Amino acid sequence: MNIGRGSDDEGRAGGGGPFLRSETSRLLAFSDGVFAIVITLLVLDLQPPRVGRGQMLHALVEQWPAYLAYVTSYVFVAVSWVNHRSALARVANSGKGLQGYNLGVLFTTALLPFTTSIVSQAVRQGDRADERTAVALYGLVGILLSMSWLGLYHYLTRRDDLIDPAVSRGFFPEERKRAAVGILGYALAVLVGFVTQPLFALVIFLLLPIFYILTSSGLYELRRLRRPDG
Repeated sequence: MNIGRGSDDEGRAGGGGPFLRSETSRLLAFSDGVFAIVITLLVLDLQPPRVGRGQMLHALVEQWPAYLAYVTSYVFVAVSWVNHRSALARVANSGKGLQGYNLGVLFTTALLPFTTSIVSQAVRQGDRADERTAVALYGLVGILLSMSWLGLYHYLTRRDDLIDPAVSRGFFPEERKRAAVGILGYALAVLVGFVTQPLFALVIFLLLPIFYILTSSGLYELRRLRRPDG
């Protein structure tokens, strides 16, 4: 695919590197705003329980599914923001192609507050069919989000002209592997949620962002640090 290649060439011809770096900065600023809004929307699902006097503690404990869903999605969005900044920090030029793939990442990330609310509501009500539906919906969004990251990394892998010359050319190919782990992981969580207990799927949903936190510097750089000569 050559999406955005013409736009990048036109940008270089019209304004040069400084102009395109300014475009990349705007892209990063806009994305930061979207991530901030998504995280803010997540907390809106944590509603104070309406109970009689003396029942507050019991009602708060009963809302544990909402807390678990919030923590899982918050970590998910937080690590996505970290990885997003890490990726764009290595980009020297911009264009419509990069903007398009970036919007794909933001689109799927913005679905998380809705799916988080569905999961917490289903688990609170305790209906097994609804729990499985909610888990499947959350997993589907996780798969779509991982696919959007895979598309972004694959695009940057093929566009050396957009990458800062100081960045190793092995970085983004390795990042594609991390995105692929997400696709397989969320698909596995959906399967586990249907075959066994939906709660097990929630555990996998929480473990996947933790994996991304531990590898947020990139698998390529982690491998390089392990080398004796590194």
